Amino acid sequence: MREAWEALVATARRTVADGLVVGTSGNVSVRVGDTVLVTPSGVPYDRLAPEDVTGVGLDGRQVLGTLAPTSELPMHLAIYRTTDAAAVVHTHAVHATAVSLLVPELPPVHYMTAALGGPVRVAPYAVYGSDALAEAMLTALADRTACLLQNHGTMAYGATLDQAYDRTAQLEWMCRLWLTASSVPDRTPSLLSGEQLREAGDRLRTHGQGDISARPETGGGWA
Repeated sequence: MREAWEALVATARRTVADGLVVGTSGNVSVRVGDTVLVTPSGVPYDRLAPEDVTGVGLDGRQVLGTLAPTSELPMHLAIYRTTDAAAVVHTHAVHATAVSLLVPELPPVHYMTAALGGPVRVAPYAVYGSDALAEAMLTALADRTACLLQNHGTMAYGATLDQAYDRTAQLEWMCRLWLTASSVPDRTPSLLSGEQLREAGDRLRTHGQGDISARPETGGGWA
């Protein structure tokens, strides 16, 4: 449990160092058996120590620590209850949040769209920390491993903290790419077709060491 907590804190600090969050915004969690370790509410990540470990059961009941869990706990638990996720990263990344203000879905501007299961959807706005936001997020995440939250930020999950973080970083980069390309006057960015994304997904499944971010069950539903 201690090792998992240390990895969680390191990932949370990385979101700050890489500019994906400001202050105590955003949150990170990791599942260890039936316990979800999660960043506490309102505590700067550089102040978190081993004795600050914060954990809840899948029912939301606190089982470790005395610090209150993040206010976004409903979103984290919703993901763990409905997917095979082992880690979740939530950020307020600038470019991704900007995209959430503009479109209902991030246009497929890069083949790494396939690594997130297909074009990334935007969950309609709901107040932070609410069950309504968690429900909207789950709809946007259907057959995906990441989504945008309107006027709010990003959610991504994975089999490890590193994978959840990498998906978050890829999403922010693609949002920045689309915003940059679409800002050029009198030019329209070229987009990838569903067939091109499927081809990329097939290649990604055997890329590198075989740790594929794209989920095999996403199938051919990309439009």
